[in-house]
Amino acid sequence: MKCLCHIRPPPVEGSRDAEHHEEETPEGLRCACFANMSVQTWALSFRQPYAGLVLDGVKTLESRWRPVLAPLENQTLAVHIAVRDWEAEDWKEVLSGPLGMNPIQIQALLDSGERFGRGVVAGLVDVGGTWLCRPSLQRDEQQLLEQSAVLVGLQEKHLTRLSNPRWLKRPLKTRGGRDLLSVEIPAELLP
Repeated sequence: MKCLCHIRPPPVEGSRDAEHHEEETPEGLRCACFANMSVQTWALSFRQPYAGLVLDGVKTLESRWRPVLAPLENQTLAVHIAVRDWEAEDWKEVLSGPLGMNPIQIQALLDSGERFGRGVVAGLVDVGGTWLCRPSLQRDEQQLLEQSAVLVGLQEKHLTRLSNPRWLKRPLKTRGGRDLLSVEIPAELLP
């Protein structure tokens, strides 16, 4: 990946832009200018264990009472890990029941989701389509949706497909909220 200093006209000698330094990183040489770049994106807070389940690719369907993610279809969303836990424990029933995980697998998944702590942007996920879940679903269709959402009782909620989850290299400390928030992620944290 070339940084912007490689595609701009040559800098004027003696100017601040005149200096271009490459630095050694675990991934190889890169332009030090990269460290000053960032990506602006929308973020949404997820309570645990759902934030970790999204970023570990287990939860591929998000449910909300409002179509919060509908405007972000085909965009990337930053996943913020809220400080508080999800109060209900439906997720345990789905993981151990339909998804067939044993207690050791569930604990490993929970530990993975806590790797960056709370109150941080921890990763990115791609947003797909959003639709309103019908109140009357066939039992097998309902079970598939519940497995993807790792949640029961999805009727009348807005469901959004999530894909391509990836953890940041390091967490970005920031406050969350109930709605979408704009965050600036330094390029050096991107996977």
